[in-house]
Amino acid sequence: MLSLPSTVRIFAAAEPVDLRKGFNGLALLVRQVIADEPSSGRLFVFVNRRGDRIKVLFWTRNGYCIFYKRLEQGRLHLPTRARQGGAIMLEAVELSALLDGIDLRHAPLKPAWVPPSARESHRGA
Repeated sequence: MLSLPSTVRIFAAAEPVDLRKGFNGLALLVRQVIADEPSSGRLFVFVNRRGDRIKVLFWTRNGYCIFYKRLEQGRLHLPTRARQGGAIMLEAVELSALLDGIDLRHAPLKPAWVPPSARESHRGA
């Protein structure tokens, strides 16, 4: 089981990726496709065309790490919701579910709860 804090920012490439790429190739995709900095501390998710493999690129304080998983059966399905450029923003629980093989295409994500005091200040602005 993967345990991530709920505050971690996770971005998945919206389109399939050639997962023969290593550290440098995936870091380049983060810059070009996701339009982010790979050493930002965020997690960057890539799925191959067949949907049976996934790589997660992230930066620790002294270098890149890759988490790589190959499914023996079934496919990985990213959620189908609005994209920000070439990326889909994921919650930590969604990444865990994705790695467990749960189909996220039709799993609705409820909007984040905003305290009433914050809602009032947003309306007046």
